[in-house]
Amino acid sequence: MKSKIVSADEAVALIRDGDSLVTTGFVQSGIPDALLAALERRFLETGHPRNLTLFAAAGQSDGKERGTNRLGHEGLLRRVVAGNWGRMPRVVQLAMDNKIQAYNLPQGTITHLYRDLAAGKPGSFTKVGLHSFVDPRLEGGRINEVTTKDIVQLVEVDGEEWLFYKVAKVKVAFLRGTTADDAGNITMEREALTLDNLAMAMAAKNSNGIVIAQVERIADYGTLDRRMVRIPGILVDCVVVAEPEHHMQTLATQYNPAYSGEIRVPLRSLPPMPLDERKIMARRAAFELPPNGIINLGVGVPEGVAAVANEEKIIRYVTMTAEPGTVGGVLASGPNFGAGVNSDAVIEQNQMFDFYDGGGLDMTCLGMAQCDEKGNINVSKFGGRLIGCGGFINISQNARKVVFVGSFTAGGLEIAVEDGRLHIVKEGKAKKFLKNVEQITFSGDYAFERKQPVFYVTERCVFRRGRNGLVLIEVAPGIDLERDILDQMEFVPQIHDLQKMDIRIFQDEPMGLEADLLNLSLPDRVTYDAERNVLFVNLEGIYLRVKADVSALQMVLERRCEEIGKKVGAFFNYDEFRIDEGVYDDYAEMDRYMLSRYFTTITRYATSGFMRMKLGEAFAEREIAPHVFERKDEAQAFLASIDGPPGPGGEGASA
Repeated sequence: MKSKIVSADEAVALIRDGDSLVTTGFVQSGIPDALLAALERRFLETGHPRNLTLFAAAGQSDGKERGTNRLGHEGLLRRVVAGNWGRMPRVVQLAMDNKIQAYNLPQGTITHLYRDLAAGKPGSFTKVGLHSFVDPRLEGGRINEVTTKDIVQLVEVDGEEWLFYKVAKVKVAFLRGTTADDAGNITMEREALTLDNLAMAMAAKNSNGIVIAQVERIADYGTLDRRMVRIPGILVDCVVVAEPEHHMQTLATQYNPAYSGEIRVPLRSLPPMPLDERKIMARRAAFELPPNGIINLGVGVPEGVAAVANEEKIIRYVTMTAEPGTVGGVLASGPNFGAGVNSDAVIEQNQMFDFYDGGGLDMTCLGMAQCDEKGNINVSKFGGRLIGCGGFINISQNARKVVFVGSFTAGGLEIAVEDGRLHIVKEGKAKKFLKNVEQITFSGDYAFERKQPVFYVTERCVFRRGRNGLVLIEVAPGIDLERDILDQMEFVPQIHDLQKMDIRIFQDEPMGLEADLLNLSLPDRVTYDAERNVLFVNLEGIYLRVKADVSALQMVLERRCEEIGKKVGAFFNYDEFRIDEGVYDDYAEMDRYMLSRYFTTITRYATSGFMRMKLGEAFAEREIAPHVFERKDEAQAFLASIDGPPGPGGEGASA
């Protein structure tokens, strides 16, 4: 058997002018930097290979000298198709100067194209990208003027709109693993992520291309555990042993055994975040976490939600994930983003996007660079900067709930928190809430059309996407509405039932989020007035996120009614009550059940006009008496006026 182990220079010598190259990596993890360095070195010394096409699903550079940024030399590249551009500024400059053809496509879709190429398919059908800048009715993912060819098509199947992404051939694949044998079998036991290495190898091999893998060590043939081999040798042409400086676990960490799952760390050892604007936003976003939910966190401020969840001791009640394949545990942040400690599993990146695209996420928390009056979000191209969408479009379009987080202004914002109140010490130079975003990475209209709940969290206020656009719903204590919010926006949002952000967000001590998340206070919220035979149910501030929350409430109500031993009138307080639209049917069914078994009447009140409207609509659609009183005394007067059994069907006397 001929050994496949060669030097990096020998391996890249096989690459020809005009070849198409696909390379692995995510942010600063899993990058085959030794191969990219050798390719750059050959080009600078010989002027070849020239006119390469580069495919890269995620960002794969430190934003400075390493990773794909090494390829930013005029003549080396002819075309680039990438999910993230911001981490390779040299390549961005080539695109902005119209010296290369350039496309920005959703990261998950690119990972799926690797599999489609391997399987001999013409491309990928998906709804990912509809009504965003990737949609050919807008920009088609093209970045500059010299890029004219459409590689995304709008098609109709069974009366529904879809996008078709064309597949392209791959002639060279740069992979990365931990250990290889002479036959090219490769394991990944010290890697933080497995990414798309296997799919990329298959794509290149089935395109009659070559597969070059970078590893850190060599084992004797036949000694590798076959269950540990992630890339079989039949797919690999060359193996390069990298020097340690070119084979760091991430470009910030040589090796952390917690990232590879070799050890588990005590979560109490992870320090809490300081109380700054990042923590304020992460805390407010954490209030949206659904118990037993599956969550995705984006890079930047959203990473802080994992730290807040750990500090609040609720990390065990939710499962955090990151798009490169990390499942569970606490996600790493900063340059180590994508990795995680105490993870439950690490799966292939393309399989993670299968799960995301199919609607598996209960919630995602993502960043925002610009937002407009329609609730459109731009994170991909703004202020003369080309960042790219990464996995943002896949994730934001398909999660059951989306929470965008970002500072209210940018460029030098300074805040102070004193006595539970927020003060703007220095306003940011740039407004982020604009009349129109520069590029649509997320469509507010499309989200509303699909009844997707969307929230926009800043350090000083919270918005939601309403029927006609952005609605201001919460303001931080200490913030002046006119000076600190409206004067810092290019449009006037709708304002409905404005509330204060939870005071706990602005205090140093933990918020006690575990009790909120699990509704542990429910029994204390149900009291019985024996003289009037009325059960008072105080749902003020409660958030029913999932069906299990409704079931927990019903269990408490049933237990209390069984103790009373007879039917009672029920009086519900819905002040600052929130309920996800996805559980309206479950809540209505609970009402029907309780009326048939335990309640003579149901009387409801809420001071929030929006909540009265939404509850009224929900009950009416489900054929339950919809009236919700505006004032508590009106509701109590109505309850006192009722005498006798409920009307026909158990609902005639409910309000």
